[in-house]
Amino acid sequence: MATVEINKDKFKDIVGKQGIVLLDWWATWCGPCRFFAPIYEQVSNKHPDITFGKIDTEAEQELSGAFDIRSIPTLMVFRDGILLFEQAGALPAAALEELISKVQALDMEDVRRQVEAQRAQAEPSKA
Repeated sequence: MATVEINKDKFKDIVGKQGIVLLDWWATWCGPCRFFAPIYEQVSNKHPDITFGKIDTEAEQELSGAFDIRSIPTLMVFRDGILLFEQAGALPAAALEELISKVQALDMEDVRRQVEAQRAQAEPSKA
């Protein structure tokens, strides 16, 4: 599957769906982004069941600000609408493949329980 351009209008629908979604935050002027782009595209072609999105930080400044993107490229990985990974910097193909394998292997029921436990812990106690 080829990569898809994502804007603020498409963002929630794409990221919130079931399955794995990778996001590459990038800009045309960014050297590391240009280095990472063909790697990202190559890996996307090996995984037609995964959505590989690209977000142009210059065109989508509001979205970039909402996610506090300070360095590019930044890679985010969501599964079933849950943010599982975020890291700035270009990854080599092998590291990207390893990351995908780890995300595929996750027990999402366990992840959801952990997220709920963290939310409950973050809420002020109701006495």
